[in-house]
Parts: sequence; C-alpha cells; structure tokens
Amino acid sequence: MRHGTLRCVSSTENAAGPAQLQPEPEPAESQAVTAEAGTAAAPTPGDAALADPTAAAPGTTPQEATPQESAVAPAPGAAPEAAGSDPARWGRVDEDGTVYVRTAAGERAVGSWQAGDPAAGLAHYARRYDDLATEVSLLEARLRAHTGNPSEIKAKAQALAESIPSATAVGDLDGLAARARAMVGTADSAAAESRAEKAAARAAQIARKEALAAEAEQIAAESTSWKAAGDRLKAIVEEWKTIRGIDRKTDEALWSRFAAARDAFGRRRGAHFAALDAQRGEARAAKQELIAEAQRLSTSTDWGATSAAMRSLMDRWKAVPRTGRDGDDDLWKQFRAAQDVFFSARAEQDRARNAEQLANQHRKEELLTEAEKLDPTTDLRGAQNALRRIQERYDAVGHVPRGAMRQLEDRMQAVEQRVRGAADTSRARVAPENPMVTSMRQAVAKAEEQLGKAEAAGDAVRIERARADLTTRREWLAEAERSTSRR
Repeated sequence: MRHGTLRCVSSTENAAGPAQLQPEPEPAESQAVTAEAGTAAAPTPGDAALADPTAAAPGTTPQEATPQESAVAPAPGAAPEAAGSDPARWGRVDEDGTVYVRTAAGERAVGSWQAGDPAAGLAHYARRYDDLATEVSLLEARLRAHTGNPSEIKAKAQALAESIPSATAVGDLDGLAARARAMVGTADSAAAESRAEKAAARAAQIARKEALAAEAEQIAAESTSWKAAGDRLKAIVEEWKTIRGIDRKTDEALWSRFAAARDAFGRRRGAHFAALDAQRGEARAAKQELIAEAQRLSTSTDWGATSAAMRSLMDRWKAVPRTGRDGDDDLWKQFRAAQDVFFSARAEQDRARNAEQLANQHRKEELLTEAEKLDPTTDLRGAQNALRRIQERYDAVGHVPRGAMRQLEDRMQAVEQRVRGAADTSRARVAPENPMVTSMRQAVAKAEEQLGKAEAAGDAVRIERARADLTTRREWLAEAERSTSRR
C-alpha cells in the first residue's frame, strides 16, 4: 500500500448506477496531502461536481459511512452470491487506485479509489452493486406478486439487463444481468397470469353484484316484511359500494337491475300502505257508526231487546279491522263508554228488581207462615176460608227470586193439601180430585216455567206477557178449586 491521497472516481458512465462518475486525472500536488497530515485539501469545483454522493465525507473513515451506506452493507455470514457478499471475490484495487470488476469477459476498470484503504474502495463499489441487486429483487417480487403494470416491469428489467454489464459496481454483474434478462422472458407470461387473475377477480365481483341484484329482485317480487326488506335494500347499497373492479358498462347494467328492483319494491310497499290507509279509513267510519248506534241505545230501558242489540254491536265491532293502535284505542273507549251507560243502568234496575223480589219473598214467607198455622181439624170451614184469603193475598204479591219460587210454591201446596185432606176426611165418600183442577194446576206450573225463562232471557215483552198469563191461570185455578170445594 502506497501513501498518498486517494480519490474515488468512475471510469465509465453508467445510467443505471446510483452515481454517474467519469474518470478523472490524478489531482494536482497542491490538492494532495500526506497520510501523516490526516487532512484533505478542499476539493476543486470540478471535484465537487463529480463527487460520489455515497462516498464518505472528507475527514471520515469508511467505518463512519452514512446510514444509507450502512443499510446496504453486507450482512455478516451472508452467502457469497447474496447481496453484500465479499467484494474481493468480484474485484480488486491495484496499486495506483484503479478499481476492477471481474466478469465472464475478463476484468474491467470501473473507477479509481484515492480516498484510503483499498478494501473500503471495494466495499464502496460493492454497495453500488447491492443497490442494483435490490432494484432487481424488487422487480422480481412485483412480477411474482402481479403488482403493477407487467409491461412497465418488463421495460425496467430490459433497461437493467442492458445497463448492469457496464455498471460501475463490484459484484456478480453477470448473474445479476441474467436475472434481469430472465424477468424480461417471464414478463409476458406474468402479464398473462395477471390478466387472468384480474379477469377472475372481475368475474367474482360481477357475480357478487349479480347475486345482490337477484336478491333485490326477489325482495321486490315477494317480500311483505316491509321494514326488514327496506333495511336489507339499504344494506345492499352499502355493500354494493365496496365492490370494485368492474367495467363501467357491466356495472351500470347491474346497477340498473338493482335500481329497478328497488323502485318496484318501493311502489309495491307504497301501494300496500295506501291500501292499508284506505282500509283503516273504512274501518274508522264503520266503528264510528257502531259508536253512534251504541250511544242511541245507551238510554233505552227495554232491557231485553237492547241487551241483545248491544251484543250484536259487539260482534260487529270485532269483525271490523283495526284502525291503528292509537286511533283504535280511542274509538274503543267511546264504544265501551256507550255500552257501559246502558249496562250500568240495567244493572241498577236489576238491583232494584232484586230488592223488590226479595221483599216479595219475605212477604210470601210471612203469608205461608200464617197459612201453616191453620188447623183444619178443629175448624175446617174457618181454615178453608182463611186459606182462601191468604191465597188471594199471596197471589197479589209480585215476583220473587227464581231460586226461591219452587220452595215457596211447595210450602203453599203442602198447606192446601193439608186443608184438602182434612175436608176429604170429613166426607163420607172420598171423591177424586176434579180433572179440571188438575189440568189448571199443570197450566199454572207451565206458566211459571215460561215466566222463569223470560226473566232469564231479560226479554221485557216476554216477561210481561208471561206474568199476565200466570196471573190469569192462577185465577182460573183458584176459581176451579173454590167450585170443587163447594160441591
């Protein structure tokens, strides 16, 4: 190793390398410094213009290289063929500082290193090789991943294949150029694969949108779940926006299908709710008529007929469709209020009638108690006359509760039989009961049964008619019994 000033210059122009340098003559003695001085002279303007931007700054050692240089420095233990491999395998620096690279065609000068240790010079030019290798590796990765334009990648690979053999760098330039040429050869097949992948991706995206359009058409034709279907159509729009990579013509045709289906659903939904509104309007009018009719009947005192009419109104109300929750509730309150007026009045009348019937029951029980005290064995004629007067007062008493009617009648019949039995005993010959009296008794019992049915039905007309019939038949029975007793 000779002492003196060393400066890095390139021997040939390389458009693909990180620095474009030209060979330069040895610097003037005024620019040289001795190794002992340790300080380099200021560079001339020409030196500054041609200085390598990746070279170490003046006054620094190669170990103090910039971070960019450190980033491409060879990794310890890397394979000789890998980026950052031992540069001494591919080049050398002779005694005058000329840097050579070894290729299949022989050695070629790539520059001059006048800045220090020859190993540092080799490392500098090896970093240039690493930059080229990195660029080739990136293109290879893009080609494998089918990212970017294959034609553009092919053009860049062609340019690298042409420029690498003459690059001002130290490394396996032949191998690197072969890799670049290989990319040129495979770019077309990669482009075909890329086109196939894009076509498959486009077909998949088209299939997605076709499926969404078909779903929208099915919704438009069949769905009656208006809220859920409307929400689903909105979700389809959002999903539609995320599907890309379809040519404009196909995309517009698919969107037209979807938009037509969505519009059809909107029209069908609108028609449904319009019909529903019309139906609700008709239902409201029908229920208002029922309310008016119920209000007219609410003051009636014809309890039986009006009760039946109110039940009929309730059945008709149930048959009318709802008008909506709020409106239907208000109408129901009005209808129910009218019915409540009538049924409350009927209930009050029933309470008054029940009180009257209970009082009649008590009166008849008092008369029965009085009749049961008669003793026909001591005074038959007096007992008969007293019983006849009690029966007249008994018959004059109004209706009693239906549950007590049979018990009261049984008690009265028991008194009558006791008096009649005493009369029969007093006769020398026992005469059979007059058939007419028996028939009249049966008629009275049937009239009582008809009255009970009329009261159960709440039919005022039938009740009055049954009462009149019962009164008449009791009078006939009493007259028949009196006629029989006088014989």
